Amino acid sequence: MTIREEQVLERIARARGSRARLREDTITLAHGSGGKATHTLIEAVFREAFANPLLDRLDDSARFAVNGAELAFTTDSYVVSPLFFPGGDIGDLAVNGTVNDLAVSGARPLHLSAGFILEEGFPVADLRRITASMHRAAEAAGVDIVTGDTKVVQRGKADGCYINTAGVGVVHSPPSGEIRPGDAVLVTGPIGEHGVTIMLARGELDIEADLLSDTAPLNCLLADLESRCPGMVRRMRDATRGGVATVLNELATDAGLAMVVDEDAIPVRPAVRGACELLGIDPMYVACEGRAVVVVAPEAEEAALASLRAHPLGAEAAVIGHVKDDPPGTVLLKTAFGGTRIADLLVGDPLPRIC
Repeated sequence: MTIREEQVLERIARARGSRARLREDTITLAHGSGGKATHTLIEAVFREAFANPLLDRLDDSARFAVNGAELAFTTDSYVVSPLFFPGGDIGDLAVNGTVNDLAVSGARPLHLSAGFILEEGFPVADLRRITASMHRAAEAAGVDIVTGDTKVVQRGKADGCYINTAGVGVVHSPPSGEIRPGDAVLVTGPIGEHGVTIMLARGELDIEADLLSDTAPLNCLLADLESRCPGMVRRMRDATRGGVATVLNELATDAGLAMVVDEDAIPVRPAVRGACELLGIDPMYVACEGRAVVVVAPEAEEAALASLRAHPLGAEAAVIGHVKDDPPGTVLLKTAFGGTRIADLLVGDPLPRIC
């Protein structure tokens, strides 16, 4: 490692170790990106106000015991634009996103809530289309939508339709959480499809590509993995806002270890790579809605890959890297040119309003 690289790593470590301070006086789009601005907002405002042992873990779901049963509980809100896009819509996105947050926590999703914020003038036909999509997605995931709420705001005070979903599930096989050097890092399929699909669907760019969102429920795929590799799954995260790079950074920081990733091993469809090159963005930071990052023990690497590839949603799964001791809390990307670069958290998201 060169002296300059060591200096860069030292600056990153100092920045991450300092207390989060929100410097802005108003909220910006970057605060909802899943990157550094989001982390600062969470630490400086929400975590400071609501601190408790369950929240402080900052997992995709909170896990707790009730009468001897371990449950997982999660919530998420969806403000995607446009509401309808190739491969899905805000309805199935809302169901799948909450199902996946439970699934990566080792839980079997059971019940969801659905809260709607509708703008005055929103077409009832579009609302029926969204709720029908939610019904189909819930059936596919094996969950029920059992409660909800509806609010209507004045014309011009929203963007047609926003949805909040919360979900509860029974924890059957929680990941151990103890990432160790030598562990294998896998993704369950090609990355970046959802974010690029949304951007192209907005019609702001003169780019055509045969792409569909990857929105899908991952509960069956991940349950199969856990059953075939019992006790070997360390962590699982769905790569939504901020993409795979953000998830890897969060895992590296939590574990105090390094994630060393091979750029050539990361599955990216040519259409996604081409669109990202034209847009000047890295597919590693583009959101997915049907892909997970999985860390498994080294002895389970082959079995985990075989398990994922045996399921239709994991047919193109890949091992993309391994966990190392140094440099701690860092994601290193081995490039196609034989070099190595740091894949740090972005401040904001190059593609806002994607979920």
